[in-house]
Amino acid sequence: MRLTVYTDYSLRTLMYLGVRGQEHLATIQEIADAYQISKNHLMKVTYDLGQHGYIETIRGRGGGIRLAMAPEEINIGGVVRKTEEDFHIVECFNPESNLCKISAECQLKGALYQALQAYIAVLDSYTLADVITTKDALAELFGITRN
Repeated sequence: MRLTVYTDYSLRTLMYLGVRGQEHLATIQEIADAYQISKNHLMKVTYDLGQHGYIETIRGRGGGIRLAMAPEEINIGGVVRKTEEDFHIVECFNPESNLCKISAECQLKGALYQALQAYIAVLDSYTLADVITTKDALAELFGITRN
């Protein structure tokens, strides 16, 4: 299983904001600089994270973004489900485009389906708070000064 860059950036954005803390606003440029990734890529990510209720946007001078809920309330599996387009890890998982000749008798797809379910179950067992427990070390790597 491989996550899209979009999901990767979504999770990284949430981690950055979780380390930053709900009382502090961050900018998209700040996050892009911290990860050395494109600001343009992050713009859609942050918009969608806001649409899903994970972050809130404060407009105007001195504005920015921050988490809209506590890190303990943000489930990693839930974020992945909302940011991934599909979980068709093999052709036969998509009934609309499946052309595999052995699909009707294939036992591999059952094993792959179980693996996918286990993968999601592990992600469901973590919250954002669980993946940012080393806030001070992460803040240093991000270049954030923490109070």
